[in-house]
This record gives sequence, C-alpha cells and structure tokens, in this order.
Amino acid sequence: MSRRGPSTAQQFYGRWARLYDLLAVATPGLSRLRSRVVDELRLSPGDTVVEMGCGTGANFPHLRRRVGPEGMVIGVDFTRGMLEQARDRIDREGWENVHIVQADAATFSLREDVDAVLATFVIGMLDDPYSTVSRWLDGIRPGGGLALLDAGQSSRAYSWPVNQAFRGLVLASTPGGTSGFEKPPWYVLDERIAESRRALSDRTVAVRDSQHALGVVRITGGRVAENQ
Repeated sequence: MSRRGPSTAQQFYGRWARLYDLLAVATPGLSRLRSRVVDELRLSPGDTVVEMGCGTGANFPHLRRRVGPEGMVIGVDFTRGMLEQARDRIDREGWENVHIVQADAATFSLREDVDAVLATFVIGMLDDPYSTVSRWLDGIRPGGGLALLDAGQSSRAYSWPVNQAFRGLVLASTPGGTSGFEKPPWYVLDERIAESRRALSDRTVAVRDSQHALGVVRITGGRVAENQ
C-alpha cells in the first residue's frame, strides 16, 4: 500500500519483484485463494478478462485456464520490474493470448467492453477506490463480472494477535513506512477496502462476499446488471 507518488512505489515494488513473485506462488493456501476469486468472475472459454495490478502474473494461470486458448487475458501494472517477471512467465508457458500493459490501474481506461475485471491486493494502492472501481465497472459489458481479493484487519473474535501480525506485514510492504499517512496505514487500508466494496455493492448485482485466513483475506464478486 502506498500514499506516495508512482515513482516511489514503482521503485519499491520493482526492487522486490523477484521476492514478491516467489511469495505469490509459494505461500501456502494463496493459490487456492487466487483460484477462488477467479471463480467469482464466472468466466467462459473465449472471454476477455483484464487484471488490474497484475504484478508478476501469479493469477495468469488461473485466468487463462478459464478463458482457454481462444480467450484473452490482459494484465495491467505500472511497475516495470513486476512486468518483467510477468513477461518471463508468459514466455516460459508459451501463452500467445496473455498480454501485459504498463499503466496505472488507478487511471487505466477500458476502451471497449470486456467480460470481466480482476483486482487482487491492489485496492490499498488506490487513493479513491470508490471512483476507480466504478470506472472499471463502466468498462465491463452487461452480465460481466468484477472480483476483488484483498487483505485487511480481521473483525473476528480473538483476532488481536492476528491483527498485530498483519500490521507488521503492512508496514513491511508499504513504501516509506508510516510517513505521509494521517493515520496508521492498516486503518487506511481497511477504509479503502470498505470503499471498494461499497462501489461494487452499489453498482453490481448478485454480490457475494467471503472471508478467509482467520478473517484477514476478503473476496468479493459481483455482476453488472444485464439491463444496465
């Protein structure tokens, strides 16, 4: 999560791209969560899906499996180091229908209706999550889906030790630490996640929400109304 300029965040995440990629694919249980959030998109063979903040492409195998070789996966990220790892993954697998774009997910505009948009662990980077998620929804065809996966403080009983550990993780993954924030970054993160979910609830139907990993991980999905 960052409240600093794009260049600061790009340098931070670019520097740790290889370690991030290792953690993204090797952390126990994370692949299952990635598969589950992709399930919320209800993709079909031949669909086009855009992943906002694709990072090193850890979600690409799950997305491509759903859309098949006749569909298309487009990954958007603003960090060159992350995209280099994503490109290596694409080349290694020989995926001709998976493409990457270097752009800021917070301002990237979908030029034509797509079937779905995915965002995992990216909401904390958005200064205005409600408006950004709403703009993503504007580019999704009627009947298409949006799914979000993020981590925040747990509200479950006896969650104090879990939240303490989570706060340490947030500090370690925030460029510049707590400087530049009017309140602790984990509270900012919780607020941004809540705003993104509010946008999704306001603008979609058939919304489904679930919590995982002791309540720290949240998955939310919804569909754009057919008559919209």
